[in-house]
Amino acid sequence: MQTVRDLDSLRAAIDAFKAEGHRIALVPTMGALHAGHLALIEAAKARADRVVASIFVNPKQFGPNEDFDAYPRKENADAALLEAAGCALLWLPPVEVMYPEGYATNISVSGVSEHLDGAARPGHFDGVATVVSKLFNQVQPDIALFGEKDYQQLAVIRRMVADLNFRIEIEGVPTQREEDGLALSSRNVYLSPEEREAARALPRALGEAARAIAAGGDVDEALTKARAMLAKAGFDPIDYVALHDAETLVPLSAFDRPARLLAAARIGRTRLIDNLPVE
Repeated sequence: MQTVRDLDSLRAAIDAFKAEGHRIALVPTMGALHAGHLALIEAAKARADRVVASIFVNPKQFGPNEDFDAYPRKENADAALLEAAGCALLWLPPVEVMYPEGYATNISVSGVSEHLDGAARPGHFDGVATVVSKLFNQVQPDIALFGEKDYQQLAVIRRMVADLNFRIEIEGVPTQREEDGLALSSRNVYLSPEEREAARALPRALGEAARAIAAGGDVDEALTKARAMLAKAGFDPIDYVALHDAETLVPLSAFDRPARLLAAARIGRTRLIDNLPVE
């Protein structure tokens, strides 16, 4: 696996891949890798000849009171995992390469970014769209893969790619979970043993609500019950538990089209997100 930290080296490596006729897949990450990231690498290997992974903890998508400084960074361990998984190239840009002095451009995606985490974390998705568009231009992949755990992020990226005419396929990969259902996340390391036990309530509450809604139950009643389950388990605050259109993320009060049930809540100092399809 090649590891590069500057744009000239990255472009030379990508040009070499393309000169050999290789199809390139990109898996963008912020590091602190777990089995969910490795599932993205495996899916990428099945769809491309060369897999490029990026690790960049993006300051633009963290709010002023969020965990940018504390976000787990495990560069050596992450590189070893990626190499063992068959990644061809690791792109590790420092902040001054991604956002050099004088940087002044940001990308904002309306609509899909306005509810849920867009409301709870102002500016977050502008930071996501900006860094992902830069990664797309830097790596020039044929396909990019993202986990469905960050479902709204995936929807924002799909909208941006369509609107800005990127010639890149976007593929979502199903959420990877622990045996008890908790979605894998780099932030799970923040959980104390007691919080980790209580966190099981999040996928359980969503699962019960999704099944009730799919069976024709009242949406508001199912959402209220899910919020009560989370509160009983110790989640506070609960940012949202909501039903939205699976593509546009418009809020739904009735299940009359493909939908997604999404939730975000904090337990202790850790904010967890999760989502399930309603089918």
